[in-house]
Amino acid sequence: MDINFPLILLLLVVVTGVIWLFDALFLARGRKVQAAKGQPVQEPVAVEYAKSFFPVLAIVFVLRSFVVEPFQIPSASMDPTLEVGDFILVNKFAYGLRLPVSRTKVMDIGEPKRGDVMVFFPPHMNETYYIKRVIGLPGDEIRIVNNQLYINGDAMPQEFIRFDTENPGRELLWETLGGHRHLTAKQSRPGPFGNIRTLKVPEGHYFMVGDNRDNSLDSRKWGFVPEEDIVGKAFAIWMHWEKLLSLPSFDRVGGID
Repeated sequence: MDINFPLILLLLVVVTGVIWLFDALFLARGRKVQAAKGQPVQEPVAVEYAKSFFPVLAIVFVLRSFVVEPFQIPSASMDPTLEVGDFILVNKFAYGLRLPVSRTKVMDIGEPKRGDVMVFFPPHMNETYYIKRVIGLPGDEIRIVNNQLYINGDAMPQEFIRFDTENPGRELLWETLGGHRHLTAKQSRPGPFGNIRTLKVPEGHYFMVGDNRDNSLDSRKWGFVPEEDIVGKAFAIWMHWEKLLSLPSFDRVGGID
């Protein structure tokens, strides 16, 4: 079962805020009267903790919900662009401001562009964060033939770089989407999702695919991602820490293409 961290954070903010407010409105006056009479005054432990934690929790909640949120890459589906253990930052307002927990959009700011690396909730696991690349926009016709991507009948340019010496049979390539190129990888012999029939992306939905084309469960498996399940745009790697007992590395710090 996945932990709903946004909901937990919201509850902590509400609980500490209510305790602080209740104390300010009802309990603090009594302590002031006691202090004026020279009587010893002891602030309740719960109030002390609430006053200490509420400002910090509130700031984290606002930043995480509306500005930027950190994520860790758990799988190799976006390799070679993102590696297992990469810690990334996600812009939460690039595609519009949304209310936390309910995910309701309250302000339009921008729309996903083809080639963006996006965090979202997939339709089959609506409480689990996924990260893939935006391949198909609403209205696009998508087809894949031998791991060659076609959008609206046009083949997306691929430029061979080299064979992956660590993974026999895998090729590393540059692929161009939306005028920008990014790294991708595919097997010389396509896997189960290396060929798909022509699909049209419905309005209000997106077709998401991992850069590790033969090692990614994505829209080719579970379908289109509705607009309301978008979380944000991944834009930077700030740390790499693959294993708990290993040392973190900053060699991969930089923007995400």
